Amino acid sequence: MRGEKFRRSTLMSPNRDALDQFIEAMPKVELHVHLEGTVRPATLRDLAQKHHIDLPVGDDASLAAFYRFRDFDHFIDVYVAACECLRQPEDFTRVVCELGADAASQHIHYLEVHFNPEPHARKRGITFTELLAGMNEGRRAVRDTWGVDMRWIADGVRDADSGPISVEQTVDWITRLDPSDGVVALGLGGREIGYPPELFAAPFRRAREAGLNVVAHAGETTGPASIWSTLRHLRPARIGHGISAIHDPRLIDHLAETRIPLEVCPTSNLRTGVVRNLAEYPFRRLDDAGVLLTVNSDDPPMFGTTLTDEFRLLRRHAGYGAAHLRRFTFNAIAASFLPSDEKLDLHDRCDSEIDSLVQSLGLI
Repeated sequence: MRGEKFRRSTLMSPNRDALDQFIEAMPKVELHVHLEGTVRPATLRDLAQKHHIDLPVGDDASLAAFYRFRDFDHFIDVYVAACECLRQPEDFTRVVCELGADAASQHIHYLEVHFNPEPHARKRGITFTELLAGMNEGRRAVRDTWGVDMRWIADGVRDADSGPISVEQTVDWITRLDPSDGVVALGLGGREIGYPPELFAAPFRRAREAGLNVVAHAGETTGPASIWSTLRHLRPARIGHGISAIHDPRLIDHLAETRIPLEVCPTSNLRTGVVRNLAEYPFRRLDDAGVLLTVNSDDPPMFGTTLTDEFRLLRRHAGYGAAHLRRFTFNAIAASFLPSDEKLDLHDRCDSEIDSLVQSLGLI
């Protein structure tokens, strides 16, 4: 398989120490990455030209400056600009295929990918059926070409121009789907401030009653109270980000006891200014307290990162070794929405690959 080709070339590199080679070649699972946030800069420019959309940037230098976020609101502006350039099913197919190629190069075997269907349908004239068909065409191509598997999380947008209907419409769409369509959960994204979770309790309850998993961003730009409210009103299986839990010992204990996972995205939080520096970053403290953490890249091209880079960051700034880092792959498998038999198969595959890596690199 192509993934094995990547692995062999990685292990032959003479300029990396054994742990860095392990990080690069280890099998990975990602649960928090946004499809619209994976658009490569060159692809964004191609799609803008295709659809005659004027971007607020011109050359490569100005595009790079556009991606240097001043704050979280600036990041949202950039994200919306990327969304504006996705207009046709084949645009989504292309972006999914490029995400799959990037995943294969990093030995990411499985991803759960967020997307925002309601604004695309309302603003850009592409129906939910067309959008999902384009995504699933890419999903099939990725699986056939690289053996990388994907599932979808359909996000309602809490601060959408359409108001709460963004979430309600998303629930209408996804509760009618077949499991083969790949949508495994309802999510909630957008600006937290001013849009508390209780506004969306009814559609989330409807999704749960229809047998869907639910997840929600919380505690990224807000404090622990937002996480408590999200747990109370939405009852999510996982929390996106959730790092402000560090400020509430009772919440930390609750998350540790209930094993509700946090999908943590270190570089994202640094780039949007949610955390000022790595010295403040609470990943190690949350982990040491027993909170189940997964490692994620969020919007990798926009933040100049990859999932591999996130693991390297944890090595440098949290002091993790191979035994710690492999645990986060298994955390992600356990927290995924795969059926039990597929979880077990993925766990066994990753376990075998990691054991082989550890032995070949002398990390025993």
